[in-house]
Amino acid sequence: MMESIKKVREMTGAGMMDVKKALNDAEGNEEKAVALLRERGIVKAAKKTDREAREGLVRFVVNGNTAAMVEINSETDFVARNSDFQALVQMIADAALKAKTSDAEEFKNFKLDNGDTVGNELAAAAGRIGENLVLNRVAYVEGQNVAGYVHSNGKIGVLVDLAGGDQTQAKDVALHVAAEKPMYLSRDEVSSEDIEKEREVLTNKAINDGKAPEMAAKIVGGQIGKFYEERVLGEQKFVKDNSLTVAKYLGDTGIRSFVRFEIGG
Repeated sequence: MMESIKKVREMTGAGMMDVKKALNDAEGNEEKAVALLRERGIVKAAKKTDREAREGLVRFVVNGNTAAMVEINSETDFVARNSDFQALVQMIADAALKAKTSDAEEFKNFKLDNGDTVGNELAAAAGRIGENLVLNRVAYVEGQNVAGYVHSNGKIGVLVDLAGGDQTQAKDVALHVAAEKPMYLSRDEVSSEDIEKEREVLTNKAINDGKAPEMAAKIVGGQIGKFYEERVLGEQKFVKDNSLTVAKYLGDTGIRSFVRFEIGG
């Protein structure tokens, strides 16, 4: 029986429970089981995997000082707004907390409580829904003061871990990250290549604006500071009070890490 289940799953991409039921209904005949799965629309996913999935949802779950977040893509926003799809994404987010991984390929092989894997569960759901569904990203955070935020449309999600502080601060920073899209946690994360590329762009712009090379160099020196202010989290203007940077808002509390997912980003 297990060999037949494995074979039919490989042929159809359907979930374990759907394959078991089809084989039982087909009295063990593999070809009839495949036909039943096709009739029930559970093989559609295999035909749709080449279609782009650019919509979807981000969901997270926090438990104490651990958190997980997933991005599941669908083909249309109509599916993303479906309550069954939303429940599926939340269930997979809950599973990500147990899996403790930020590797999407590894997470696809994680077994759910029903004995099926995350990847097969998505394939089966894709067959039922009739759209390609993709696990795009997963994140797992274990820290000191962890908080999450998902924008109201479910398209943007953030996890933040602070070195101290309280939950209000952690949630405020998560909201800020969602709104302001920082690229780096600190200046130390900015590579010399990134700075040189920015310097080259700014220098060429200054020269094209008619500035002499020596004057352009001075102008660019000041603009590099703005580069950090716009992209480094601690140096950005705090979204809830522009008179403060994020670092000043937090005071002695540091930022250990942040993760930001955006559908289509």
